[in-house]
Amino acid sequence: MKISLIQTNPQQDRDANLKITRDLMMEAFKSDSPDLIVLPEYFEVYGTTTEEKLASAEPVGGAAYKMAQDFARENRVFVHAGTIMEKVEGENRIYNTSFVFDRDGKQVAAYRKIHMFDIVAPDGTAYKESATVKPGEDIVTYEIDGIKVGCAICYDIRFFELFLQLEKAGCDVIVLPAAFTLQTGKDHWEVLARARAIETQTYFVACGQTGSVTVNGEKRACYGHSLVCDPWGHTIARASDPVGFVTARIDTKEIKRVRNLIPMTQHRRLACA
Repeated sequence: MKISLIQTNPQQDRDANLKITRDLMMEAFKSDSPDLIVLPEYFEVYGTTTEEKLASAEPVGGAAYKMAQDFARENRVFVHAGTIMEKVEGENRIYNTSFVFDRDGKQVAAYRKIHMFDIVAPDGTAYKESATVKPGEDIVTYEIDGIKVGCAICYDIRFFELFLQLEKAGCDVIVLPAAFTLQTGKDHWEVLARARAIETQTYFVACGQTGSVTVNGEKRACYGHSLVCDPWGHTIARASDPVGFVTARIDTKEIKRVRNLIPMTQHRRLACA
């Protein structure tokens, strides 16, 4: 199985962002013939104010949802649609949701981000995701041709309990769209991705935004460097700074080899809820 990661620098113009993203998806599809295309977190719109984010959110079936769904159906490829701002009726917050479509364009998964990014970054920039995003609660997986894929989003990467649950669910691949900050990404992005791959003995697919955006006069930068780690923890594919894509091959024999070499599931003694 081949997976292509699309790395973009979305701004406030949804239509422009969707066109750029779709063009890159088509370029990756024609070049590498992937089975799964992964988009980054908030690929549709980024850099909006709280009020703009709430106003921009759409119910299931909006423009970003339809673009990803149509691409999947028209090109007979699975699409893991990064994250989309999902409107929640009766709420003053949205869901930050990964929708996944199969080769027929059928929605096969919807994962709503569980862990909220409420921190002050090393450069003093404050992030308060919980002010606009309602946390999800469910562990979500789906299958591609017998390969089980688990879902996570951005800040989730720091919480090993989620990945232990995905490992227990039998995942072979874990996909994590992100908009990782430059400040934290340069020190933590790859080491966390490799750690998650090693401890779950899965292929870990981390697809990030890159570049900068200005919000209320404040510049924010994302790290990019979308990457894929194998079950041994090696980084087998990695993008650099620019907008573009990177493709990796998933080898189920390598998953079995690593799990047979170090049978962690047989050795685990401590349960984790």
